[in-house]
Amino acid sequence: MDAELKRSAKNVIDRILHLRDSLDFGEKLARRDALQSEMEGPSFWNDQEKAKAVIAELKTLNGVLKPFEDLVKQSDDMAAAIEMAEELETDEFDADIQASCEKADKDFAAFELQSMLSGPNDHCNAIVTIHAGAGGTEACDWAEMLMRMYLMWAEARGFTTQITNREDGGAAGVAEVTIYIKGGYSYGNLRGETGVHRLVRISPYDSAARRQTSFASVDVIPEVDDTIDIVLKDDELKRDVFRAGGPGGQHQNKTESAVRYTHLPTGIAAESRGERSQHKNDAIAYANLKAKLVRLEEEKREAEYAKKYDEKGDVSFGSQIRSYVLQPYQLVKDARTGHEVGNPRAVLDGGLDGFIESYLRMKLAKSTH
Repeated sequence: MDAELKRSAKNVIDRILHLRDSLDFGEKLARRDALQSEMEGPSFWNDQEKAKAVIAELKTLNGVLKPFEDLVKQSDDMAAAIEMAEELETDEFDADIQASCEKADKDFAAFELQSMLSGPNDHCNAIVTIHAGAGGTEACDWAEMLMRMYLMWAEARGFTTQITNREDGGAAGVAEVTIYIKGGYSYGNLRGETGVHRLVRISPYDSAARRQTSFASVDVIPEVDDTIDIVLKDDELKRDVFRAGGPGGQHQNKTESAVRYTHLPTGIAAESRGERSQHKNDAIAYANLKAKLVRLEEEKREAEYAKKYDEKGDVSFGSQIRSYVLQPYQLVKDARTGHEVGNPRAVLDGGLDGFIESYLRMKLAKSTH
């Protein structure tokens, strides 16, 4: 067997085995077994909505687990072929091993990217909330620019979006807006967007055309589904109803259709005013509150993890994560990963994939060391 080919093949095998050992799929495997058992039950189709949810979750799990299992099988087959070639002292299998090595290497790269989205809630839909920082009209305009950026990112991926809450900023922009993004792994992709985003530009609202710095904060939480066990006690909740206001039309402005829930022990609140129906807004606000509490627990775990590695900064909601500079030069740079793009317009038009991937790779590198 060719010595160089043997080294290349063993390198691919070692990388696959290292990734297998560093990733814990125990929970996902157990969950898949449980879902498959549930599907085999005689009453599975009695509840159509629940059945569809189970099938959707199983499809998502298999989207991660089957490529992983296939990759491990490729590694085992390649190791067996190398062992046989060495025992027989022949190069007869070299062409097959070469082809297997190239395929495994390609599949490994694809799976590595997928494995970055292996968190417990990464498969969920995303709820993105943007708050304008101090600075009045400038900050509200910046918050609306970020809203447009995330909407365009989602549209390019074929995801569906809905603005569930919007508070206009007065002269321009939005003071606060919440976007529901529905699509495979939308939360896993966007979770790294949480933090403060900084814009530097010549102000379009300043007659003297001075350079201004604006800030807006972004918070991303997973949509909570029935598989996530979280209990909200009635005596720990405060429910408020109010008029939606804004440009929603006569009905929204004259009826108390908007709903806000506050979780008293933590002070966390969630509201919805985007629907005409109070009932629909109630359901959205309640679901968003559950999602925020799930995200709170997630942040606690991340903080403990970061403390262990003395990297407290990148889990802080208040930290500035990215700068978008339009003047005096053109640059978007992520403060955590160092990834930068010299074309801010492309980024603001939804070109976020480079920043998303660099963040996920950074998190993966930390988890495997």
